[in-house]
Amino acid sequence: MTLAAAAYAAPLPLMPLPRKAVVSSGALPIDSSFRVATIGYSDFRLDAALKRLAGRVSRQTGIPMTNAGKPATLLVQCRERGNEYPALGEDESYQLDVTTTSARLQARTVTGVLRGLETFAQLIGPGPEGFEVSSIHIEDQPRFPWRGLMLDVSRHWMPTAVVERNLDAMAAVKLNVFHWHLSDDQGFRIESKRYPKLQQNGSDGNFYTQAEVRQVIAYARDRGIRVVPEFDMPGHTTAWFAGYPELASAPGPYSIERKWGIFEPTMDPTREETYTFLDGLIGEMAALFPDPYFHIGGDEVDDTQWKHSASIQAFAREHQLADSHDLQAYFNRRVEKLVKKHGKIMVGWDEVLGPHLAADTVIQSWRGQASLAEAAAQGYRSVLSFGYYLDHLYPARVHYANDPMDGKGVLGGEACMWSEYVSPETVDSRIWPTMAAIAERFWSPREVTDVESMYTRMEGVSRSLEWIGLEHRANYGAMLDRLAGGRSSEPLRVLADASEALGIEGRRDARHYTSLVPLNRFVDAVRPESELVRRLESDVADLGSDPAATAELRATFTAWAQSEAGLKQLAENNQLLAELSPQVKGLAAIGTTGLRALDYIEKREAPPANWVAEQSQELDRLELPVAEVRLAGVRPVRLLLAQLRPQSLANGSVRCGNEPLCNSPATVLNWTLTAARHNITLEQMLWVSRAGK
Repeated sequence: MTLAAAAYAAPLPLMPLPRKAVVSSGALPIDSSFRVATIGYSDFRLDAALKRLAGRVSRQTGIPMTNAGKPATLLVQCRERGNEYPALGEDESYQLDVTTTSARLQARTVTGVLRGLETFAQLIGPGPEGFEVSSIHIEDQPRFPWRGLMLDVSRHWMPTAVVERNLDAMAAVKLNVFHWHLSDDQGFRIESKRYPKLQQNGSDGNFYTQAEVRQVIAYARDRGIRVVPEFDMPGHTTAWFAGYPELASAPGPYSIERKWGIFEPTMDPTREETYTFLDGLIGEMAALFPDPYFHIGGDEVDDTQWKHSASIQAFAREHQLADSHDLQAYFNRRVEKLVKKHGKIMVGWDEVLGPHLAADTVIQSWRGQASLAEAAAQGYRSVLSFGYYLDHLYPARVHYANDPMDGKGVLGGEACMWSEYVSPETVDSRIWPTMAAIAERFWSPREVTDVESMYTRMEGVSRSLEWIGLEHRANYGAMLDRLAGGRSSEPLRVLADASEALGIEGRRDARHYTSLVPLNRFVDAVRPESELVRRLESDVADLGSDPAATAELRATFTAWAQSEAGLKQLAENNQLLAELSPQVKGLAAIGTTGLRALDYIEKREAPPANWVAEQSQELDRLELPVAEVRLAGVRPVRLLLAQLRPQSLANGSVRCGNEPLCNSPATVLNWTLTAARHNITLEQMLWVSRAGK
């Protein structure tokens, strides 16, 4: 099977999809005799990876591996060591050949072997006679050399166990950069022995010791992942000033910020003492982190303190700095020289882009593709994060449609998990499995874009990630059980499966959140994207051709229609569930409407006059968020109502007013889905299409 077939026909159980894959007949059995052996180069990283693979295979299959003395099932051939630590642009390519009797993995470097081992593990699945790997030939290498995940551990603290299990998941989908956001207004999260008041006064006691940092770096190295630290400056630095107020542009005292947003406290860019301090800190941290790249942040600088400081304004006039932008550019150049002094290459958010930076500076774009183009025009390399903000909780398809543009100077992309509304308990579910779809965008060829294939494979990978320790699925059930207070949480699961949590845009103005507010409500348990609802949407498309689709729709709508009594009982004397009362009523109403729509379609009866319009209007109301949760179950019912509208022609075409959108049933479904998900009309979809958006 060629790449095109792998991408658009029955999908391989792989994410990201490889550059080339050819499937043959037959399969390699995976049983208790499974054993891995090496030829050529081997070292401690490779040995550890093979042990991890054996353990993972045992967990995935439930088969104890008693392989002593047995011939190798998988033979791994590595030609050379490669870099001691993962490096930008290193060879990550590999070739995997599986026959009915054995498998062979070949790569030039240890990192290439690591990527191939993850592919082999994903291919293992049940077959007619037990677990197996289909016979296949794969040639693979990444599209982009920089494929990252940024984790903010400042706004909400993330212990090392959380970091390490996410590193395992990153390795599983071939990501290779862990961007560690270690300081912000709400916390300075790393031990400084030179300036100990940074963590003593700025962390609430939640910080990584330098020994723990070395442990995480080694953990990432063994999985082929670079670790790039970020120390945000000159803004987002309130937590720094809790211990060292003299760094600020206005007198203190200062304390850790508990709220979210952009705050006035900003480093004084005019005092030499600021740069002396930063010289010491950057030197200490540069010695701790082996990667050559060092992130200085540089985003969202509030210039209020600068404008109100007579000494800073006098400095600006003396140095012919016209405004705050020039003042920050001066600061960036000074810091860049310090970063270079300590053997590192500076990375910054796109606000640092300005004249006279070192040519090797990397610009990380969070504000849009335009900054990528601007960086390229000025000769700088760049990394795209715009469109990959996981804290917005967008559907995976939205991120999947965003492309880093493999143009001049674009190194790749990085997804960002900002932690205002996540905790160690919920962070996995906000990153995964959506991150796997983004990882495919960074690794696989540009033409791999089929959304249905992506979702099918992503859901399989989501389940397999539990075998390596992620808690995105396990914590879902546990949190619902906790909300149910010792009673069966099944009624609550019915509601949760039909719901989707709002992201940062829907939560920041919903209530007064601080870093001290527990994240233990229904919205925190609910997933960003409903797997059930997505399946029901596909069922609607299969109506009339697949009896199982009709059966699932009817069974689900019936469960929704009958859910109110059980949910009301759970909510009695339960303050955490009382806020869901409108959603409880709404789900029952959606189920009832869905059943009536199904009846009309199956009996080929026209509904009463105005019924479709009235129900559509009611669905508009029911889709409005309540308690920071949206009833995603509205969407498949909308699709059913669309089939009952007079404008829906018998041949499957759809009209906006008097103009046909298309006459392909698949395209009709896609347009209707997209319109429903983004809460716009088909007429608006037509306008967007014409505008080329």
